Amino acid sequence: MPTPSLDSLPIRRLTLRDLTACADLSEDRGWPREEHKWGLLLAAGRGHGVEAPDGGLAAACVVTEYGPRERPSLAAVGMVLVAERHSRQGLGRRLMRHVVEEAGTTPLTLHATPLGRPLYEELGFKVTGQAEMVRGHFVPSGRSDILTRTATADDLPAILRLDEEVFGTDRTHIVTRLPAFADQLRVAEEDGRIIGYAAAWPNMDTHVVGPLIARDTATAQALIASLAAHTNRPLRTDIDVRHHELLDWVKEHGLAPVAFNAVMTHGITDLPGDWSRRFAPVTVAAA
Repeated sequence: MPTPSLDSLPIRRLTLRDLTACADLSEDRGWPREEHKWGLLLAAGRGHGVEAPDGGLAAACVVTEYGPRERPSLAAVGMVLVAERHSRQGLGRRLMRHVVEEAGTTPLTLHATPLGRPLYEELGFKVTGQAEMVRGHFVPSGRSDILTRTATADDLPAILRLDEEVFGTDRTHIVTRLPAFADQLRVAEEDGRIIGYAAAWPNMDTHVVGPLIARDTATAQALIASLAAHTNRPLRTDIDVRHHELLDWVKEHGLAPVAFNAVMTHGITDLPGDWSRRFAPVTVAAA
């Protein structure tokens, strides 16, 4: 039988049953397998994929929606991958067109590598910001006057309120998964009120810091230092470049620059919420 063309292969919904195939696709492109992250994204978001005629996935991506289920106010696109043997044949463009069409009037956002940015610009995405990835073993120095502690179940309502206020829309389905997904979930507190929170979750040999939401830079620093104090792994995080003071500080404390990603949007000119308190995402794959 003749091999079907890529244009004729259907785009189907991915589920947690496809986790291994998604991890295989990551590995095919030279990325880490990242099963833990794929598990979160496939559970909290909506995966789209194309099965390869010769087995496995030819392409995949995940869309994570935020806000009311019946009318999302924002959707983040991530993990856009095409198998090496099927690359440069228009499959990524076709998959992204499907995502844009399915979103309809829902605004979209994504973090684009320099390689992927031209495709997204072709589809109408605009650069609205930039994030810098940093990685390394955190070197502590001094103590902060800001109180941080491990989050408890009783903190969850306050964390959800703060998160929605800062992020600009409801993402309960992500935040409520953090206690099981992350190795650490910590809050910063002042006079009994939560003024920031952060998680550290395992990704290969690192702990990724995200989300990182804080009242100000000093609070963000205290949260990072407290997370670092409870792990022997290198830290990795993606910090909004407008937070140059925090970026300078983490570099002074052992984290080194790795890469820049463009923050892009489609259907809106800027992300909702309060960027001044939004320091790092859960993951760039879910904004």
